Amino acid sequence: MAKDKEVNVLDELHKGACMGADAIYFIIDKIDDKKFKEVLKKQYDKYMDIKERICKLYPEYSNKKPHETSNLNKVMTWYGIEMNLMMNDSNSKIAELLIQGTNMGIIEGRKLLNHKGTNKDILKLLREYIDMQEDALEKLKTYL
Repeated sequence: MAKDKEVNVLDELHKGACMGADAIYFIIDKIDDKKFKEVLKKQYDKYMDIKERICKLYPEYSNKKPHETSNLNKVMTWYGIEMNLMMNDSNSKIAELLIQGTNMGIIEGRKLLNHKGTNKDILKLLREYIDMQEDALEKLKTYL
């Protein structure tokens, strides 16, 4: 039997990690700055690690798979990035877009953290996700 609260937190966390990884995947080839590209590659790897850890935890709470971002959401993310960078694809503009998405991830993570009674292993993963996002935010600010 699924534990609804844990499944919901894991699903939302997984969707956030998917969206963050997708955004970096769609944007990284637009960056010429090697240092900035390396920052984003490390961030991408962290998102992928979070996703992998969620997939390992998930079977303890559900016999399904974690929710992913839909193909439509992926297309919309790609399209939004393309449109926003059409006239200006500077590092500053790219950092601004990623900061906006990262802020949304932090807000969602903080909301999830307020769910009372969530399993300690999930809370630990959630805190790591928030810390990772906050660290990424600080690094991205240097490119504004």
